[in-house]
Amino acid sequence: MASEQKEKLIRFYKGTEGEETVVRLVDLAEAVMRSRKFRLGEFLDPYGQEIAETVAANYDGIRVDFNGGYQGAERARAMLIHEDFAGTPSGFDIACVKASWNGQFARLSHRDVLGSIMSLGVDRNRFGDLLVTNDSVRILCDRKMADYLLDNLTRIGSVGVSCELSPLEDIAPKEERFKEIRATVASLRIDSIAASGFGSSRSRAAADIAAEKVKLNWQPVKSASQSVKQGDVISMRGRGRLEVEEVRGQTKKGRTVVILKRYF
Repeated sequence: MASEQKEKLIRFYKGTEGEETVVRLVDLAEAVMRSRKFRLGEFLDPYGQEIAETVAANYDGIRVDFNGGYQGAERARAMLIHEDFAGTPSGFDIACVKASWNGQFARLSHRDVLGSIMSLGVDRNRFGDLLVTNDSVRILCDRKMADYLLDNLTRIGSVGVSCELSPLEDIAPKEERFKEIRATVASLRIDSIAASGFGSSRSRAAADIAAEKVKLNWQPVKSASQSVKQGDVISMRGRGRLEVEEVRGQTKKGRTVVILKRYF
């Protein structure tokens, strides 16, 4: 039965961005089924978390919990737990490495930090959110990876940094800021919704989609004509995230009224 579930899930995600993720997650799920205990997975983006929930739902007796190291984390580790397990899981093994620099002379971005970490050979699934300020970044990571970063992350870009462990308790809960936008659109095509939400033209939105800068529900958008619906989330590289809060009726001129939330 377990192998049938595995094949079904892998077949469903085959050829998508989630294919490699689902393979790792079903392997974890089958290990949980055999042991009747729990298994801790990697850091997942929101799309990966949806896949983890789908995997758990397809195996009787398994639930999934998430933890990203602080309240409101976007990337979180998945833990698959069997209902027969009577003990307490050992934890999510998350640590925080704080890298600091002189903010008077350098400004470093999320992209700078991400590139420098990955240039050390660290897989993206080994670390979670990167919380960047003017003179530091907090890196949420696998506890075993923390020691490696402490020893090897000495520069971000061309800027020297010093690293230390930082308590998870020092991270404030994430407070998301958003702006509500009421718009009327000719259709629910993603280029039209993205243009309204991000304040650009449809041709510009279509160009961003063609440049693979736009994701719908954390999956790459393949066509500017792709339709969206209420509850969908559109993200654009460097521009933030947009939620389709509500799709209302049509105006007398046949345009559709939408309420959007743009997060910053």
